[in-house]
Amino acid sequence: MTDWHAVRRLVPDVLGTLVRRYGHFDACEDAVQEALVAAAAQWPVEGLPESPRSWLVTVASRRLADQVRSDAARRRREEADALRTPPAGAEVNSEPTGDDTLTLLFLCCHPALTPPSQIALTLRAVGGLSTAEIARAFLVPEATMAQRISRAKHRIKAAGAGFALPPPAEQARRLGVVLQVVYLVFNEGYTATSGAQLVRAELTAEAIRLARELHRLVPGDGEVAGLLGLLLLTDARRRARTAPDGSLVPLSEQDRTLWNTEAIAEGVALVTDTLSRGPIGPYQLQAAIAAVHDEAPTADVTDWPQILALYTVLEHVAPNPTVTLNRAVAVAEVHGPAAGLALLDALSADERISASHHLVSVRAHLLEMAADHDAARAGYQEAARRTTSEPERRHLQTRAARLG
Repeated sequence: MTDWHAVRRLVPDVLGTLVRRYGHFDACEDAVQEALVAAAAQWPVEGLPESPRSWLVTVASRRLADQVRSDAARRRREEADALRTPPAGAEVNSEPTGDDTLTLLFLCCHPALTPPSQIALTLRAVGGLSTAEIARAFLVPEATMAQRISRAKHRIKAAGAGFALPPPAEQARRLGVVLQVVYLVFNEGYTATSGAQLVRAELTAEAIRLARELHRLVPGDGEVAGLLGLLLLTDARRRARTAPDGSLVPLSEQDRTLWNTEAIAEGVALVTDTLSRGPIGPYQLQAAIAAVHDEAPTADVTDWPQILALYTVLEHVAPNPTVTLNRAVAVAEVHGPAAGLALLDALSADERISASHHLVSVRAHLLEMAADHDAARAGYQEAARRTTSEPERRHLQTRAARLG
């Protein structure tokens, strides 16, 4: 049986090999995808080749050469010298360089691309997901996702981006975008914005894999370590987050015996190490908050004063309405629901979050804490109407029903 997760981990290396040899990221990426399709058709019948990587490199190279031969004469003249079919059984640059994942991540997060295009291209070029898989993950038609990926590749080509890490100054500037893309991929997998499933495990697993690669290749960066720690500490709760009917189980009600203790231990170690080195960034602070939650044996003994202190620092370092929303919950736990509700009143004027079901559901939760059950029930019902996630809708409706 073929381990397709292992095959996907070969994609950055195979794609890197082709781009270094032939150039033309867009054409090489298409060729790698065609080689993966061919592998899916042939390997279950013919068996796994002795070297899956070499097989993919060879087949993708031949697909690339076939594409060149079928192109217009102008393109054929430009590329014929660079694109030749390798001899049968030959390996092309058989030794992996070890840095292709990072190079591809930076390339897919080129500033010429929009954030949705950066995420889609990262999942395909680095994660090895098919266009159909990415389209399903984001609940759009495959043709729409294909167009988005195609436009992204053309923009990279038009920008003249080569297959190499950007210069140090540009690399430092773009690293923040790279981390954000990995973070957004994880968030979409951990709590899907719409659809019938709460979790899309293929996206969370891919985000953690990419964060590991970043940490391996940039081990001294505190925010990279912080992001990996945050993803591990958050994903550790995944098995406890859904009820038998698929609806969301809030953190305070989760069966903590289902949490992944190995992931928690690894995440805590990363947080402890990176916080001791400084400077402190938003991913490190979020990871520290997640660690406080995960280290509490029960919800009742959660160290809310420490969480509030961390959110206060986070709001100073990276102010945004979502951080303020989360801080309001911590304020309510420490100083009472009235104090938390006062913070939410100020958020209501922020158009970045005022229409979100999250603001309404948090307000309902704090109103429930304040024993204003009628207002809380109405809030949960309104939040249920606003969300596009079926599991979240069921959870919110259940909370409303509990209040009579």
